[in-house]
Amino acid sequence: MNLPRPGLTQQARLETLRWGDGVLELIDQRLLPLRFEYRRCSSAGEVAEAISTMVVRGAPAIGVAAAYGVALEVMHEASKSRDVQLAAFERAFAELAASRPTAVNLAWALNRQRAVVLHTSQLENADLATALLYEAHAILHEDIATNQTIGRHGAELIKDGARILTHCNAGALATAGHGTALGVIRSAIAAGKRVSAFADETRPLLQGARLTAWELAQDGIPVTVIADSAAAFLMKRGEIDVV
Repeated sequence: MNLPRPGLTQQARLETLRWGDGVLELIDQRLLPLRFEYRRCSSAGEVAEAISTMVVRGAPAIGVAAAYGVALEVMHEASKSRDVQLAAFERAFAELAASRPTAVNLAWALNRQRAVVLHTSQLENADLATALLYEAHAILHEDIATNQTIGRHGAELIKDGARILTHCNAGALATAGHGTALGVIRSAIAAGKRVSAFADETRPLLQGARLTAWELAQDGIPVTVIADSAAAFLMKRGEIDVV
């Protein structure tokens, strides 16, 4: 199925995760492409639930969300003793670590936050909640920068006119922004190349049909959704240049 190309560039303002007014907001990816809504999280428990129920998905995005989750929990205890704040951190750490054990970025981001706790313990009058929030912001911005770098290097391998096959969703929705696999497509187009995509539907949750196709359509990038079983057929016919 060919998806329509809207007359807007939503990706310029698409934020998978965003922080504001003391809460973390996550695009509820279970609702896409029919509804676009943000879910507000004000505690580690709410972030953990959002991860485990796939409101937010994709290892990089999960890692960023978890970093904000521990910051949120400690912020609630910011006016109390350091021991109370440390206890809140440990509770949040354990709950978030259990929310999606297979996501490598989850453990990585949580361990970065633990390093912040260890560092601030050596400082007098350290504001732990502020330090954890600052680190969460840093993790988010670093992920976007990393994706843009991946995109630039990957775009060099994409020829003009390339027909690209994707599976699942490795776009802005799976990261803090720009995306990894889809970031390469976006960067290739930014470099002036003409590319089109075939998005595997990706059963059973249809991340390709629901999310990848939606992202590319928002950017006006030509995309065709195909059944997973059609990928080999297209390759046999020589209609796929890059996977």
